[in-house]
Amino acid sequence: MRMTPKWMLPWVLACVTAACATGPRLAPAPGMQALNRNMVLLPGSYDPARGDGQPDGNSVLIRAPQGLVVFDTGRHERAFTGRIIAAADAWQLPVAAIVNSHWHLDHVSGNVPLRARWPQAKVYASPAIEHAMRHFLADSRKGIAARLATLPADSTEAGYARASLARIDAGPKLFPTDPVLASGPVRIAGMAFHLGLEKNAVSGGDVWLLDPSTRTLLAGDLVNFPAPFFDTACPRGWSEALGRLDAQTFDLLVPGHGAPMTHAQFASYRLAFDHLLACAAGEAAVADCAAGWERDLGPLLAANQHALSRALLDYYFRNVLRAAPAKRHRYCQAS
Repeated sequence: MRMTPKWMLPWVLACVTAACATGPRLAPAPGMQALNRNMVLLPGSYDPARGDGQPDGNSVLIRAPQGLVVFDTGRHERAFTGRIIAAADAWQLPVAAIVNSHWHLDHVSGNVPLRARWPQAKVYASPAIEHAMRHFLADSRKGIAARLATLPADSTEAGYARASLARIDAGPKLFPTDPVLASGPVRIAGMAFHLGLEKNAVSGGDVWLLDPSTRTLLAGDLVNFPAPFFDTACPRGWSEALGRLDAQTFDLLVPGHGAPMTHAQFASYRLAFDHLLACAAGEAAVADCAAGWERDLGPLLAANQHALSRALLDYYFRNVLRAAPAKRHRYCQAS
């Protein structure tokens, strides 16, 4: 049996006495999912064959005493972030705060329209995005601009490229107003949470959020389907971060991409992740390692996601997990 950590007890008691449920249950719009009385999930999507082939991460909308807290804001302004704005309008609740799990554009691009609509909204995130803007995203911008120069100006692909450039060019509009520099308890929009910071996992600064009142953990891309995204990751540090997540007291975990899971299901994910890294460190064929990933996850990985999972793992084995040590450990910070 998991005990409630001492740091949670005052908040849990306060939540009971102050009635954390500040109104009737949030009514999710079509395509959204109610997680509990005060939380709604807007599922992201990832279909490389559709549109610009770029994903939106999951977003969770949380009703707090001072308004909505939005955990991750997606990439596409109309198709995704526009739904957050429509939901806030329907509930007649302002967006009081944003929490970004990390700086990847499918999780932070929606900050721009949300902050334009609600300029007072605070943004809690790692300052790692500032380094990324000068390096990884700057390099990405050069590649996108070079491709744009080869495309017909009126083509659909050129439109997608210009939109990608605009997201990067938003610059400081994507940055936190309240940088998360360490793990610990925090009050956001009048509600008690615990924020965790992982500096050596997916992006050099990954923030997770635990709501102790509902025992709900929002993990960002620390947990991800159909396969881990290793583009800016430190694999061994990521494994250690999953161990710290496992030590938290939660019943439900929302990943950065994919469906919510129980704590027991997360334990299966963690085991699958470590088995995948062990397989990558050996001499087994990539296909065998991918099959092991599928086998370890079982029903957590939908059958219609197997092909995409194998394609992603093939890419990451070649470009990260079995790359030269300098490239494999490029994003690993010294402890």
